[in-house]
Amino acid sequence: MMPIEPLMIEHRLIERVIADIQLRLGGQTPRKAIDPPYVDRVVDFLRTYADRCHHGKEEDILFRDLRQKTLEPGHRTLMFQLVEDHEWARGTTRRLVAANASLAAGNTDSLIEVHRLLRDLASFYPVHIQKEDKSFFRSSMAYLNDQEQEAMLREFAQFDASLIHEKYRHIVQELGTEL
Repeated sequence: MMPIEPLMIEHRLIERVIADIQLRLGGQTPRKAIDPPYVDRVVDFLRTYADRCHHGKEEDILFRDLRQKTLEPGHRTLMFQLVEDHEWARGTTRRLVAANASLAAGNTDSLIEVHRLLRDLASFYPVHIQKEDKSFFRSSMAYLNDQEQEAMLREFAQFDASLIHEKYRHIVQELGTEL
């Protein structure tokens, strides 16, 4: 198995959530009611799975290892564009959290912003995923030998195994500061 296969499998799950967002927003006008708890679940998925798990493996492992290689200029540029994409998604998700909190608190004017941000994310991810799947992942494996790829797969598995503990340690820390 090549290290990109788990990343591409993760893309398929992200695409399912994006498809659900598109379905829920399809045909709605920005003034139609939206369920803030649904947005909270989407945000949790985007932050935990899409960003911390998926983008985390890309940035903390794959891109880290590729930065040690002499990449063709186009590949190096694309890798840095992908990191910028991840930063954009993080910032947009933060704005979605704020708008959704405002909506949940009764500010109906925030509904337009929640819809816009969900649409922005739902438009972003398919393009970003295609960029990684078609233009970067497969070609990037040429820079890594078999041993490096095997080591990366092991590191991905370790990363996944520690992720749930990281998430819930953070929740416990937050709860501790509230007491």
